[in-house]
Amino acid sequence: MNPCPCGYYNHPTKACVCSPGQVQKYLNKISGPLLDRIDIQIEIIPVPFDKISDQRRGESSETIRERVIKARQIQEKRYAEYPGIYCNAQMNSKLLSLFARPDDKGLTLLKNAMDRLNLSARAYDRILKVSRTIADLEGSEQILSGHLAEAISYRNLDRENWAG
Repeated sequence: MNPCPCGYYNHPTKACVCSPGQVQKYLNKISGPLLDRIDIQIEIIPVPFDKISDQRRGESSETIRERVIKARQIQEKRYAEYPGIYCNAQMNSKLLSLFARPDDKGLTLLKNAMDRLNLSARAYDRILKVSRTIADLEGSEQILSGHLAEAISYRNLDRENWAG
């Protein structure tokens, strides 16, 4: 999403011509409750040339596909006895407490993020669901602090002044 009316915010070659007030007014159209309903929120910025031109091979699509299939199988097995639930995104509060409970270190991390970012209860649930998925992708039974930290980092638009 381009957070300004002119369309040039963070544009690689053109400068945004909007005043800070215009940008904020545009951003205020996106309500907090709407953002709460989005599991993963990431502001995309242009990729620097040195990253684009890097010759190192990344993880292949086939490898990623295999990991996703395994994670989906884990989820199908986990929720087999819960009709209508097939994946982590469908967990209710009861299932979150059963399958997405962080350890004490993770709870501390999550509490600090909730306080610092002023996140809602809905955002808390979304973070747990995403961290459960991250753990599944890594084949981890437990949600570790690193999984929570990654999920919290995906709440990019919850942060104050995210367009600044």
